[in-house]
Order: sequence, then structure tokens, then C-alpha cells
Amino acid sequence: MNPVAIKNVRIGKEAPLALIAGPCVLETETEAMEIARTLKDITGRLGIGFVFKGSYDKANRTSIDSYRGPGMNEGLAMLQRIGSRLNIPVTSDVHQPGEVEAAAAILDLLQVPAFLCRQTDLVVRLAKTGKPLNIKKGQFLAPWDMANVVTKASSTGNRQILLTERGTCFGYNNLVVDMRSFAIMQQTGFPVVFDATHSVQLPGGAGSKSSGQREFAGLLAGSAVAAGADALFLETHPDPDRALCDGPNSVPLSEMEALLRRIAAIRSAAMAE
Repeated sequence: MNPVAIKNVRIGKEAPLALIAGPCVLETETEAMEIARTLKDITGRLGIGFVFKGSYDKANRTSIDSYRGPGMNEGLAMLQRIGSRLNIPVTSDVHQPGEVEAAAAILDLLQVPAFLCRQTDLVVRLAKTGKPLNIKKGQFLAPWDMANVVTKASSTGNRQILLTERGTCFGYNNLVVDMRSFAIMQQTGFPVVFDATHSVQLPGGAGSKSSGQREFAGLLAGSAVAAGADALFLETHPDPDRALCDGPNSVPLSEMEALLRRIAAIRSAAMAE
């Protein structure tokens, strides 16, 4: 397997457990900085690699009235300050080819949203930056379909590619996780991340917004790590019920350390086999 290096964080079979985490969308810089600082402290104590995630723009919200974020310029500036002050790598979604140059100048990991994983121009443009790339599997794709997405990205010569499982559509307003997908997508030769919080999302389940079942995020995260996932993706917020995006599927920040301790123990047991 080709390991991926995001500054000082390595993701792959022989690397320590890694975490990509933060709020779904950037709200205030003070709050984002506190979330990042808390997660850095927790992961430091547990020996887990950490990449801070916060979206500067969520272009795929359910309603036109939903909060999308501070926008590219302000959001990237916030992420740059967070990464610099805390000395941690940062990532965010990139939705359009026109955003790539500005995003690549700031972000340490470029993320392709699930709905856009088949957008050839976007995937290739991002890969051409040479930056590490996290491509989220569309909830409408089978895991083996991601081999074609990998071919698009790797055609540029970029070998710093992560694939993220985030559930598959299962009827209306529901997602299900196929645990076989980790082994299947790892056959591409690249590490696979599990997005535990979007996998418990109920897309559009609250009418004008999505709902979620965050009480199952830890259950799925542990199962995924036991099944061989190389890293975790988790969205977290100090008060998910007041979050401006994806609160129903976000893990309360106060619960993150206990959850990660359990996951780290599962990972250690799985690696010892």
C-alpha cells in the first residue's frame, strides 16, 4: 500500500491511527480554534495523527437557506491561522476547479466532496497540484467503482491519494456501510479512511435539512477500524444541537476523547493479529 504523508501525519497500514476531524463547516474562528486545540491535545495524548477539517463552503446543503460557511477567502484565512498557530495540518472541501489554486496554497490536504467524486475536471485539477488528496466515495457508488476515480487522479502522477468511505444510499433518507468496502478500496493500493459521522447522516431526513443518528457513530467507527480502515474522519462540535451544519450526526466534543480511546484500543488489537 502506498502510504500518504500530510505534513507530519502518515496514513497507511504501518502508520499509527490517524484522525481527520473538526466541525462540518467553519462558524467562528474562536470556536474552530478551540475545537482544533482540544483535538490536538487529545490526539497527542493518545498517539493519534491529527488533521483539522473545517469546510469554508458547503455548496451541497439541502436548502438554499442553509448556512454554507464563511466563504473561500475568509475560510482559507481562518484555516491558515489555525494550522500555523497550532502547527497542525488542515483540510477543507474544494467544490470547483476555480477554487483549486487558492485552496492548494493554504491546505495541506485537499478534499473532494462525495457528490463530486466523478467530476473529472475537478479531480484531475486537484491531483495536478501534487498535494495529498482525499476523495470521498459518492454514496451512489459501489466501492469497486472508486478504482476509476483513482485512475483519474493517479494519471497526473500524484500518488498521495486517500479514499474515504461515507456510506451508501439505502432507500430514501438513509445510508448503510458495507464493511467489505475497506478491503475492496484498499485493492487500489491506497489507504482508506472511514467517515463515521456522515455515514450516520439521514440525508434530507428533516425536510429542509438533513438529520442524523450520532449515537451510532462510535459503533460504526470501531467496526470500521476492526475491519481494516486506515484512518477515521469525524465531525465534532461543542454543542451539536446548535451547530449550523450537520449537528444531528456530529459527535459532541466532550465525548471525543473517550471515543478515540476505544477506537485506539481496537486498532491496537487489530494490528496485533
